Amino acid sequence: MLQRTASDTISGEAARPGAKVTLTEIAAHADVSRATVSLVLRESPLVRDETRQRVLGAIKALNYVYDRSAARMRGRHSQTVGVIIVDLTSSFYAELTAGIDAALDRAGRIAFLANTGEDLDRQARVLARFREQAVDGVILCPAEGATVETLHQLTSANMPCVQVLRHVPGAQTDYVGTDNRLGTRLATEHLIERGHERIAFVGGDADTSVAHDRKAGYLDAIKQAGLPPRLLLCPNTKVASAGIVQAALLADAPPTGFVCFNDPTAMGAMSGASRAGQRPGHEVAIVGFDDIGDAAMTFPSLSSVAVQPQALGEAAADLLLKRIASPGGPPCRIITPPRLVIRGSSENAVGPGRRGPALQAAGE
Repeated sequence: MLQRTASDTISGEAARPGAKVTLTEIAAHADVSRATVSLVLRESPLVRDETRQRVLGAIKALNYVYDRSAARMRGRHSQTVGVIIVDLTSSFYAELTAGIDAALDRAGRIAFLANTGEDLDRQARVLARFREQAVDGVILCPAEGATVETLHQLTSANMPCVQVLRHVPGAQTDYVGTDNRLGTRLATEHLIERGHERIAFVGGDADTSVAHDRKAGYLDAIKQAGLPPRLLLCPNTKVASAGIVQAALLADAPPTGFVCFNDPTAMGAMSGASRAGQRPGHEVAIVGFDDIGDAAMTFPSLSSVAVQPQALGEAAADLLLKRIASPGGPPCRIITPPRLVIRGSSENAVGPGRRGPALQAAGE
């Protein structure tokens, strides 16, 4: 639970002797967030006029006096944080961003949100603009191909930065993510336990830490079981995975199990299997990754590795706030354990290794 900041209690004075009006009290009176009150006091253009008038009415009703000299002393902090995400159209990143925003709002800060679309040039421009805006810190999901030099413009300016979900090898910043390697290992071991011997990994052709770790987890389990690996590398989209899975199932010795890079890739794999005449959850088993909200709504429902993106977002924001308050010390890494959620897409689809003699004979 985050504590109220010191600035919350010294921002103004009430007419009643010995009493101080806080921004939190004004926010409650106006039914807005504390951050909105702060923006109104700083005459920010980001606030709608109707909201501004409601806050000003609360200030008048509570007889609040804005202490501008104290505000100038606190001016070294802008109360803003830059957030850079690679795909704002993704429901997974939407959940992550919601967690970041909730934690920042509790701390009275506003997020400046930007989307890179995996464009390194755009990422560089956004980082430069965040520096120009003097944000207090940055939460960054690095675009594909990002390097240590990418983060140099932040670290050289001593601007706190937390990488989230992905990390740039060698970058000396804080990081919050899940154990991706463990996640795909759990998914692959689940299919092996169900008797599958021809298991393919689908998606993950990007040059990111997440893609490398998820492929590695799959290969760990495959090697441990003495099975041949099959990497069906493709973009992490429904269209790409549907095509590559359909082709794989129509070829000789097709896979019976699929471990997919993420849930959209798995949903595409389910479509590709159906086109090839193989029913997901029956003839083939499919497991996704991330456990987004739609995973339980597919038919059959999608088995997936759950990582709780909203909680990751909150953890990243909380870590950044701590780093802003205490800039020194070595980088901190927070790695959360994933959890395999087994549903209809893999629960009852057994491979040859789990079929009895009668079932194998019937299938010949």
